[in-house]
Amino acid sequence: MMIVKIGGGEAVNLNGIVADLAGLEEPFIIVHGANALRDRLAEQLKAPKKVLQSVSGYSSVFTDETALDIMMMAYAGLRNKRLVELCQRHGINAVGLSGLDGKVIQGKRNNGIRIKENGKLRIVRDFSGKPRSINTELLTLLLQNGYTPVLSVPIIDENNFAINSENDDIVAVLQNALNAEKVVQLIEAPGFLDDPADPVSLVATMQKDELARREEQVSGRMKRKILALRKLFESGQCTVYISDGRTEHPLRDALDGKGTVIQ
Repeated sequence: MMIVKIGGGEAVNLNGIVADLAGLEEPFIIVHGANALRDRLAEQLKAPKKVLQSVSGYSSVFTDETALDIMMMAYAGLRNKRLVELCQRHGINAVGLSGLDGKVIQGKRNNGIRIKENGKLRIVRDFSGKPRSINTELLTLLLQNGYTPVLSVPIIDENNFAINSENDDIVAVLQNALNAEKVVQLIEAPGFLDDPADPVSLVATMQKDELARREEQVSGRMKRKILALRKLFESGQCTVYISDGRTEHPLRDALDGKGTVIQ
């Protein structure tokens, strides 16, 4: 079992990724982003995104009702259905689902994000949260009958409301629930870079024990991503491939070790 996380950047080669997926013999699940599309829609609708920085150094997108609606349009709507369409054109019988559908990804809404504003601490509450469990019965039913799940946010909270969540956290919970042996993350970078400003500073291999140290090196969203990777390895044994989603054959390159491989 493989989980393939496709980044939501503008330059990610979706055609190349899906063409590579069509050649796989093992079952897989797709988790996709759509951040570039969301940002573009938000600007067009005159409701640009707002990023919050917690006092602990992690950044996240503030999700009020307007932002949640725009996210649904971008992630669960346009990107999800176009990706399903692309899969079908390559012979992959894909089914597009948000975490809401069949409660496939269930979570808990955040109590609030502690931020510092004008020198004062305050708690900001929004429609975001952490994934906690997976409807494995539904996913197994689909996989066993030849369907490929294509998953996106929003997920569903404990009170049956839609909430935003981080795909890296979703992948960690999915891996634990499905015992996936491989997790592939296709991004707009060659892999994990020792220096984010230097594209040739690729870290080719990494042991899971290094992640805590690496988390101290980075900030913002990358800090959150490394934290999610740590949680992923806490929940089970797998191999993670972080690789360039912009190449001609992104998935093939990732599995050939051309990015970063973490074990």
